[in-house]
Amino acid sequence: MLTRPTQPAHVKFRNWAATGQDYLVIGFITKDNNLYHVQMSLFDVYKKEQLKGLRLTVEASSLRRAAHHLSDAIYKKLTGVEGIFTTRIAYVTSVVKGKNQYQYNLNIADYDGANKVSIAQSKEPIMSPAWSPDGNEIAYVSFENKVSEIFVQTLNTGKRKSIAKYKGINGSPAWSPDGKKLAITLSKDGNADIYILTLANLSLRKLTKSWAIDTEAAWSPDGKKILFTSDRGRHPQLYIMSSDGQGSAKRITFDGDYNARGSFSADGKTITMVQGVRGNYRIAVLDLATRMNSVLTNGPLDESPSFAPNGQTIIYARRKLNNEILSTVALDGITKQDLRHTTGIVREPAWSPRK
Repeated sequence: MLTRPTQPAHVKFRNWAATGQDYLVIGFITKDNNLYHVQMSLFDVYKKEQLKGLRLTVEASSLRRAAHHLSDAIYKKLTGVEGIFTTRIAYVTSVVKGKNQYQYNLNIADYDGANKVSIAQSKEPIMSPAWSPDGNEIAYVSFENKVSEIFVQTLNTGKRKSIAKYKGINGSPAWSPDGKKLAITLSKDGNADIYILTLANLSLRKLTKSWAIDTEAAWSPDGKKILFTSDRGRHPQLYIMSSDGQGSAKRITFDGDYNARGSFSADGKTITMVQGVRGNYRIAVLDLATRMNSVLTNGPLDESPSFAPNGQTIIYARRKLNNEILSTVALDGITKQDLRHTTGIVREPAWSPRK
């Protein structure tokens, strides 16, 4: 760095042009009693002009979030796309406590895994966390009562409610875009099918009626379609059908011998999934308009992909050496990052909506 400017008047654009930089961010922080004033300026080096300025006043405990808020502002100004730096993630960890004994925790954290808070704990497995559209609740599956059971928990209060405890499988909750329904997997009638559960009165409507295993439902952003995994073609593949149950399901994945855990991007144009080829499981995306399939990760055991709310990045669980960690990958498949703040055996990530 040839210079270290903190004020717009101190910026010498020729210095930054000489180092090949397109953009420059400067800023400074001042303290006033218990408050911090954070100021940021974003410049276009070659146009020699300021693109954006922002000033925030926060307490010490909010400095990290303030930095993320500024990052969102920079990202949107440069790309036209909303940032993800103030979003959160949910994920499940398990830690060995003794012979055949585990401690399972459902955690929420900043998008990079920092500031982790455990919101549910059990000696039995917890799985399939799913954020409500407003980000205020999480639905998940717990085996704490020795059988699968679906709970909905309010984050601000910690209060939760059991919403599905039928005989057999109770799994894979997925919120409708309006937050009034959940698509869930039940086997109460003997076979695993997708049901629509209305939260106001807990009434059920059976969506799929197949001899196969139908599971892992996901809603399209407009609420009109349901994506799900089914082995009705002998191997697990992704199918799509109307959320009102009209018409038949249509298979949409044909690359690889295994495609599962599908979900939509926020604009509904892309689907992410786990794609298996001869035992190698990787994260892939499918462009619904062109039907182009792109594999983004290397495997061999990548799972549980979840789109960021801006649709540009995917978080997933993977095995790295002897550890099971969370990683992110951009849609171009080039930009990848491991989350540093997560520990233990880490699985089932779910990215929050933007609040």
